[in-house]
Amino acid sequence: MKRIFFLIPVASIVLIGMTTQQIDKKVMDRGKKVYSQYCSPCHQADGSGVPGLNPPLEKTTHVLGNKSSLIKIILKGLNTHEEINGETYNNVMAPHNHLTDQQISDVLTYVRNSFGNKASLITVAEVKSVRAKTK
Repeated sequence: MKRIFFLIPVASIVLIGMTTQQIDKKVMDRGKKVYSQYCSPCHQADGSGVPGLNPPLEKTTHVLGNKSSLIKIILKGLNTHEEINGETYNNVMAPHNHLTDQQISDVLTYVRNSFGNKASLITVAEVKSVRAKTK
């Protein structure tokens, strides 16, 4: 009987570990490189953005919310005045549809897991699917 009570918590831990997505360090490194080149000039190295111009990437629903919406922002850009966390941002974001599906997957996974964020990764397949529907 003691063995059963011991095995249940162990089995639960194993199952939880199997369902949690592990983010590869290589993905984060590649994402950081893309972020440094294309995103940090506007959103800053620390993801804090620029008040009134470029929104922060830290703990916002744009970043942590719907993956498809976030992918579309990268692909199509954003030219509306967005209100995020009670502040309006007026700068236009150019589309970055020249980036590969891998680069978009990496950079968005990096952003969703940096600057105090903790969210699931974005896969190349998800980017590819959204890109196909966005054309």
